[in-house]
Amino acid sequence: MGSEKRVQGRWALWDGRLSLLALDLLVFAAVFAFELVSAQNQDKLASPYYQVAMVTLICTFAQLRRRFPMVVLVVALAGIPAGLTLVPATVAVYSVAARHGLGWSTGVAVLLTTAVEFIQRRPFRVEDLAPMAFAFAMMVAAPVLAGLWMHQRAMLLVVLRDRAEEAERTRTLLAEQAVSAERRRIAREMHDVVAHRVTAIALQAGALSVNAPDGRTERAAETIRTVSVTALDELRGILRVLRDEADEGEPPPTRATGAGLFGSIEHLVEEVLATGGRIELELPDPAPEVPEVVERAVYRVVQEALTNAGKHAPHADVRVRVGATADLLVVEVSNPLAPRPADVPGSGYGLLGMRERVELAGGQLSAGRVEGGAFRVTARFPLEETTT
Repeated sequence: MGSEKRVQGRWALWDGRLSLLALDLLVFAAVFAFELVSAQNQDKLASPYYQVAMVTLICTFAQLRRRFPMVVLVVALAGIPAGLTLVPATVAVYSVAARHGLGWSTGVAVLLTTAVEFIQRRPFRVEDLAPMAFAFAMMVAAPVLAGLWMHQRAMLLVVLRDRAEEAERTRTLLAEQAVSAERRRIAREMHDVVAHRVTAIALQAGALSVNAPDGRTERAAETIRTVSVTALDELRGILRVLRDEADEGEPPPTRATGAGLFGSIEHLVEEVLATGGRIELELPDPAPEVPEVVERAVYRVVQEALTNAGKHAPHADVRVRVGATADLLVVEVSNPLAPRPADVPGSGYGLLGMRERVELAGGQLSAGRVEGGAFRVTARFPLEETTT
């Protein structure tokens, strides 16, 4: 697609150059013919060969009028004493105004052209003022105004082109940001949902292999556990690719149908208990009203903390406590540290994701080792003034 646009751009550039060349050739032919006819009708002392040479030279210089309009004007004015008309100078004055706009170059061009024309018309007579004024208006003023209009039009086209390019860059940037946000959302959902489920499969398969009634069941359970651990390792690589620095709003977490925040936490705990985990759950009674943004953050904190506990301290006693006062909600998940590293790999994004969600909800998160050989995750959320 990009190469096609470049080819189209080159063809458009060549089309524009060919159009300008055709216009210049047309101007060259018209000026050349007009000057030859005019020179033949004038009774001047200059040689006709000299006049033909001057016309040819002036028309040749006219092809350079776009790049060097002042030089072309001087050459055209120099041909007037040889019997040439103001037509070449008129073309040059137009080119000066079209290239330089309303500046000193255009003013100098007008003064030079007017001065040469007045000198050529000596001696002055009163009855010549009207024809001279008309000639000035047609041969100098009109070309200058036309050139200034073309200059302003060219500047406007440049501004419009720059704005179009800026708009295109803005659209590209917004598209990249949208893609980045979507990749981030996918990574978060994969980590929060898929990784959690696969971890539960791995833990349950491990528990089944330990308590298998026969060797066949034990081998099948061990295979399931191995495949689950491998899948988690591959998922970690995918998350590393997908994750970036962008952070956008995200949809509410998956919960039990019809359950509120605390019902969803109870459902989450029941799922972990079904895999063989041991969890002590403490919820506030009565349940406080919690803003939606805080609900999402609390649910994700508990989900991620339970997943981490299952990974790094399988079958350990986990304590989940949610306490609330009039203006503060505290979530605390703690578990004993495992004596040896866990078999299930971690992606490294869990704590980072929890911290981002908690801060997005206006809260604070702390996680780490505490006295007594335990690991504790604590999140505090204000209930009165929540940053959304």
